[in-house]
Amino acid sequence: MKKTLVSALTTALVVGAASTTFAAANPFSDVPADHWAYDAVSQLAADGVIEGYGDTTFRGNQNITRYEMAQMIAKAMAKSDVSAADKALIDKLAAEFSDELNNLGVRVSNLERNADNVKWNGQARYRYWSQRYENEKGSKDKKNTDQLNFRLEPSAQVNNNWHVKARLDAFTNPSKDESSNVVMKRVWAQGDYKNFQVKLGKMPFFSNETAGMLLDDQFSGAQVTFGNKLKATLEAGRWDLDSANKQSALYKAADANDDDAANYQGIMLNGAAGKLYGGAAYRHFNSNVFTHVDGFKKDADEANIWSVGAGYKFDNIWNLFGAYAKNEKAENDATAHNIQLNYKGAQKANKGTWGAYAAYRYMGQNVAFAPTYETFLSAGVNNVKGWEVGTEYVPFANVTAAASYFNGKKLDTDRDAELLFGRVNFWF
Repeated sequence: MKKTLVSALTTALVVGAASTTFAAANPFSDVPADHWAYDAVSQLAADGVIEGYGDTTFRGNQNITRYEMAQMIAKAMAKSDVSAADKALIDKLAAEFSDELNNLGVRVSNLERNADNVKWNGQARYRYWSQRYENEKGSKDKKNTDQLNFRLEPSAQVNNNWHVKARLDAFTNPSKDESSNVVMKRVWAQGDYKNFQVKLGKMPFFSNETAGMLLDDQFSGAQVTFGNKLKATLEAGRWDLDSANKQSALYKAADANDDDAANYQGIMLNGAAGKLYGGAAYRHFNSNVFTHVDGFKKDADEANIWSVGAGYKFDNIWNLFGAYAKNEKAENDATAHNIQLNYKGAQKANKGTWGAYAAYRYMGQNVAFAPTYETFLSAGVNNVKGWEVGTEYVPFANVTAAASYFNGKKLDTDRDAELLFGRVNFWF
């Protein structure tokens, strides 16, 4: 059984995989926000090995460069009185940032540098939704749903510039004891160069405050990002319309028609200046399915969506951001907007850290096709407006617990919609 599983996962890697970014030695390139090094350095800072760099939460748009990361690692390597666990973290970081360390005069052996080119990250996650919504008779219906999810995110380095990424997911319905097959959700090759990045395969949509409100999903195609302080991203490919919110008009139309994948092109601009950050985007989808979607203009076989978003980091504790989007090809439920205030933030490597937020969301279903907010993933809770509050806490290292509450109304019927959401994650 173990040999079969290892063989299957290795085969997946051959096709292309990774969740850790490997970049060439470049003192001006950012360490991506999802890089495992942030958690490793946060753990070393929590253990008192290093002081960290500025905002040790490493959240928001304020990424640090590989050169700055190497400076912190060099300080950690100079410490002798560290635990075995911290020493293992330091060795792993030194292997990843060996080029930058060599530029600083810190020698790292080739054996260390090339060790463990294939890495595995992942999580086990439990989620629970308790939904209340007003029916046609004015009384409230109740529906409870729960889900278990096991996710693997392997990574494999090809050379100094190229690596591959993947994500595999499996789901279980605990109430029915039903399980899904393991699904390859994402797989792509990525090349990182100075002020330039290219991705090829099945990858996530470019993510920022705007995209999270509209499309927390993946598409098959190509993505190119270039620039330094102001970055431009171009995307093109195909998007599976069955990935839309499961209760939306778009999903229902895709489910009833054969052409359930849309051609897609998008362009995004993003940048930051001090504590202020923001961006704008235009996305175009084309499919015959759109002609069958309730709320779209007559005979419209496309969706043309423009969006803007901006945020401000007051300090290391408070962060305010908002976004607005509109689909020019829809007549009803064609706009979405969101404003959210964050307080602190849970750092999964650091026990006892926590965060909270308050938000107002207006989510028109004909523009917010697949939003990132987990309170909108439950059946019936879509095409709504209302308030949401939530919190997240780290009871143990690499274990996070979160809870959210939404209270609002359906946009099409003006009936009440209410939802309580809970989640526990085990990270590895």
